Amino acid sequence: MRTIVFAAVTTAALVPVFPAAAAGTGFDPRVITFGETRQQIQATPITQRPYRPLHVYGNTVRRRTQRGNSTTQR
Repeated sequence: MRTIVFAAVTTAALVPVFPAAAAGTGFDPRVITFGETRQQIQATPITQRPYRPLHVYGNTVRRRTQRGNSTTQR
């Protein structure tokens, strides 16, 4: 059992991650930003900012806004 878990963890760690694939969805992989990038993000309305890891409030607001817009258009 321990060997299977070790093999699964090793395989998951070695699988390449392609951040370019996430770029099409508006996902920004940076958790913390500084300087001009931070000012640009703060100047953008929260519903138009990119999705970012660990930014629970902003990501939730964007999802609810998008889902609300998609259901009203049907």
